[in-house]
Amino acid sequence: MSNALKAKELLIRAVECDQNARILEAQTLYTEGISQLMQFVNGEPDEAKKKGFLTRIKEYMDRADAIKARVNGKLMLGEVVSHVSIDENDIGHDYDQLFGKFMDKNTVEILLEEPYMTQNYQYQNLVRFLELAVTNCPNLKYFRLVTKEYQDSKNPDQQRTNLGQIKADLERRNISVSIKYEDSLHDRKIYLSNGYIIKIGRGLHFYKASNPMYSIGLVNYKYRKCLQTDVDIWRNTSAAS
Repeated sequence: MSNALKAKELLIRAVECDQNARILEAQTLYTEGISQLMQFVNGEPDEAKKKGFLTRIKEYMDRADAIKARVNGKLMLGEVVSHVSIDENDIGHDYDQLFGKFMDKNTVEILLEEPYMTQNYQYQNLVRFLELAVTNCPNLKYFRLVTKEYQDSKNPDQQRTNLGQIKADLERRNISVSIKYEDSLHDRKIYLSNGYIIKIGRGLHFYKASNPMYSIGLVNYKYRKCLQTDVDIWRNTSAAS
């Protein structure tokens, strides 16, 4: 498929998502579509046609900027609706009990900012979180993960391979996925498009390993001992906009 056709397809989808208030996905599609269109324009020899395309690109860039502003507005904290302090070695704090009730049919997009996604248990925590999302959010259409890029000298492609498997599985369930790498990422955050923002001091990774391995808590995290952390859930006041 040519760059022009790719750009057209991406930008049509971006406008559709924009119109349906799926702003996270629209933001990604606008960025990708504009990039493809720029590549096409750079190879266009006809100056008149190039000028026309550049005008369209400017229009799409303006839309993308407006979307970015809306996304930033959605990520601003509002009122605290829940606070849970988890002490060292506490049990009874699986994801569902902590914030499952805030993940519902009105959640169509999820943004997860999780800096550390390198170890097997971290991928398992991500899958467990996504299982909850798929279960509680029947209308989920888009998931974006922001994490740090990690390269193991023995297996430099392992992170991309593991995340690629998770991405492919979600897409088989008609959930679009974007994975973004930001080496400067530090904060942990979960944004739900129904207006809730979940901040956990340790991110998703506050469970201790089951000990011994084959013991109660291996599968059901409700029985896992936890590391000390705090969980705050906020309601964004602009959620309805």
